[in-house]
Formats: sequence, C-alpha cells, structure tokens
Amino acid sequence: MVSGDSTPQQLVARALKRERTRAGLSISEVARRADIAKSTLSQLESGLGNPSLETLWALGNALGVPFAQLVDSPSHPVQLIRAGDGPAIGSANASYIATLLAPSPPNARRDLYRIVAEPGEPRISTPHARGTTEHVVIGHGRAEVGPTTDPVELGPGDYLSYPGDEDHIFRALEPGTTAILVSEHI
Repeated sequence: MVSGDSTPQQLVARALKRERTRAGLSISEVARRADIAKSTLSQLESGLGNPSLETLWALGNALGVPFAQLVDSPSHPVQLIRAGDGPAIGSANASYIATLLAPSPPNARRDLYRIVAEPGEPRISTPHARGTTEHVVIGHGRAEVGPTTDPVELGPGDYLSYPGDEDHIFRALEPGTTAILVSEHI
C-alpha cells in the first residue's frame, strides 16, 4: 500500500537504486541488460517518469529480481488494498493493468497481482526468469491466457497454470475482464 508520502514512482526509484546497488551494477550496465536508454533508467531512479509494465519487467530481469521487488512498498502486519488502490502498472501495448497485491516475502517465491484488462491488443509477455510458473484465476469476463503457442479460453472461476519462462499471452475477450495472477519463482 502506498503511504501518503510515497508515490509509486518514488517506490520504484528507491527499489531500483537499492537493487542496482545490491547487484553492484552501474546505471549503464543495467540499462544495457534491460535494453532501455541510460537516461530513462536515470530518470526512473530519480523518481521521474512513469515506467510501463514492460520496462519494469525488463529491469527486474536485468537485476535478477522479481518484478514485485521494484514496486513493493514497506510491509505492514495487516495490509488492506481497496479495489482501485495499490501500485498499478499499465502495459505500454495493451489495455492491461497489473496491481501488485502481495509481493513475495523473504524466503518465499511468489507474487500476487490483480489484473484488469479490456479487449483489444493483448498483453504478450516475454519469458520471465527460468523456472517461473504463472497461475491465473478469472474473476469476471473471459480471456485467452497461457503460452502464446497454445492459449486457453478461460471464464469466471476458471484456473490455469503455465510456464512463465516462455512467451505468454493475456487477451481480454470481454470488457471489464478481471483476474488474479500468481507468479511463482524458483
């Protein structure tokens, strides 16, 4: 949950600096690994700009950390995130918004997201870290989900797990499609 003095951009800025420092990498090296401009990374570390989901995934992969570590806020014993609140990151290419609900705690390897998507351009994800598995449960609407080579149409209450370490897709087939996504890391 974002506190009153921390915007999503500030959370991302602190996390990027923290993880880059832990990895012992320069801004230039992280930018190269993520295939983004050095100036873009510099702006993000300064709390400027509004990174897309794709940019944050690329940075997480470049730093060797789950996406959630880049948008996580300080933990609290009891956490409430009301619908429409929380660190929401939109896709640059699709009407797809992922809101981090529960990042992986230390020594655990899963992140929990609420997805809101609209028909149109699908969200096509490049492979995440080796061994990643994604689990999706549709809440409302319908969507094509899974490996890009063999997606499955899901409806309300349907569950699907698939390898997140290969190209995969989420294509909303009805307006207002929602889902819960768990990304499980080895």
